[in-house]
Amino acid sequence: MRHGTQHADVATAELETALRGGPFHVALRAAITARGLPLQRVQHHLSRYGVKVGVTSLSYWQQGARRPQRPESLRAVRALEEILQLPDESLIRLLAEADEHTGPDRPGGRSYRAHVEASGVLERLLADLESPVDGGLHTIGHHEVVRIGGHRELLGRESHHIVRAHRDGVDRYVAVHHGDPGCTPERAAVRALENCRTGRVRWHHETGILVAELLFDTRLRAGDTFLFRYGFEDGTAGVSSEYVRGFGFAGGQYALQVRFAEGAVPVRCHRFTQHSAAAPRSGRQELPLSGLHRSVHLVEPRVRSGIVGIGWDWG
Repeated sequence: MRHGTQHADVATAELETALRGGPFHVALRAAITARGLPLQRVQHHLSRYGVKVGVTSLSYWQQGARRPQRPESLRAVRALEEILQLPDESLIRLLAEADEHTGPDRPGGRSYRAHVEASGVLERLLADLESPVDGGLHTIGHHEVVRIGGHRELLGRESHHIVRAHRDGVDRYVAVHHGDPGCTPERAAVRALENCRTGRVRWHHETGILVAELLFDTRLRAGDTFLFRYGFEDGTAGVSSEYVRGFGFAGGQYALQVRFAEGAVPVRCHRFTQHSAAAPRSGRQELPLSGLHRSVHLVEPRVRSGIVGIGWDWG
């Protein structure tokens, strides 16, 4: 009996730790373990909430092999919070952090609701491209340049990427562009600039998401590094006031530079961070704006899980 009590205490402590720091699959596994429920019972409870999820999917979720992203899956996560007696939004918030930096390129969401809506759309677009969530690449370095046009709009962005394959046979990268509210993604253009060429392109008008295959001229082996450049031309939305990027895991270096057109220079700029798309912003720090080059930048020597961005005030 004492042994069982100790085991329960350990399980509860592990659950509390996982709910604070994530990631999602660890927290879900810890919650199921702490409640002592086999997956078949979890599935049965979900069915009572009118949600259909297979035992295999539940197993994948708690192993981290897949993430719940479709609307039906997100309803299941909310039901799991009740079934497993967890705080409201505890699992959903961890999902908002899981931006798989080892997979497709994903800018941070403009809002928590936008993030959840866009995640389901993005999953469908990736499925249409037959692209797995984990693209088989780790990012070593990423230098991104964002251009703001004369009408204060997001004119375009360019990425210089250095990656390392963690499995054999990788020959492409799926880049994602999430435009500002009001953008027209079907009018945006994809540019393959160096060591890649454009493959299939898909978009979703309502959420402003555009996904594009960037095809390499070689198949990488596990451990191989690769360098490539690509960009998006947009300019279809209104006034832009920030650029954000999300990271699901700690990893390589990230540098973000924002350049402003002549005659469209903000009065001040700042950097900020967020633990997740659902969390409040913190870490605000004023950034110097180069008068001659009309640019501002930040550098993360080693990115941490969460969101980082640059905002600016037009005055």
